[in-house]
Amino acid sequence: MNRIITISRQFGSGGRTIGKEVAKKLGIPCYDSELILKIAEKSGLSKEYIENYGEHAPSASWLSNIVGRDYNGRSVRDDLWLVQHEIITELAQKESCVIVGRCADHILKNTANCLTVFVHASPEKRAKRIVEIYGESDEKPEKRLIDKDKRRKSYYQFYTDSTWGDATKYDISLDSGKFGIDKCVSIIAQLY
Repeated sequence: MNRIITISRQFGSGGRTIGKEVAKKLGIPCYDSELILKIAEKSGLSKEYIENYGEHAPSASWLSNIVGRDYNGRSVRDDLWLVQHEIITELAQKESCVIVGRCADHILKNTANCLTVFVHASPEKRAKRIVEIYGESDEKPEKRLIDKDKRRKSYYQFYTDSTWGDATKYDISLDSGKFGIDKCVSIIAQLY
């Protein structure tokens, strides 16, 4: 049976980097931006649309998830969720891998042999990281962190009926600000 590692993360915590490094260390694929391309190909939606709405609500308000629905109550984001769900499930059936974000922990919870990880850090460490690594500077980094995390939380709760970031929902929760990226990679790889 394939072994999957899912990495959920706060914005700026380094979860994406940790996922890529764990996959490299274990010699298995990591699906992050590659997943976006697969979803775009299958759904016909643009890569940019998927980046913006594939794991984020349009705004921090839960009401944003119900806007833009047709007469049957469906939205383009619902269709995106279904394609994303299908592709993540197929990847888990196909091979051992690391999947970053996109509610993969929830999607695979009853169908795959998963190690579910949540990566977090203090707002100060995350703000410093998004300025240094991502070059974020056009607005206050703290405001960007809060907005992005609220949008992830809203999306996750809407599509999974579960709480994003609740440590009891994950096998392990790591503070990348305290442990550092390399130590987080090492811990996850040892648990694999």
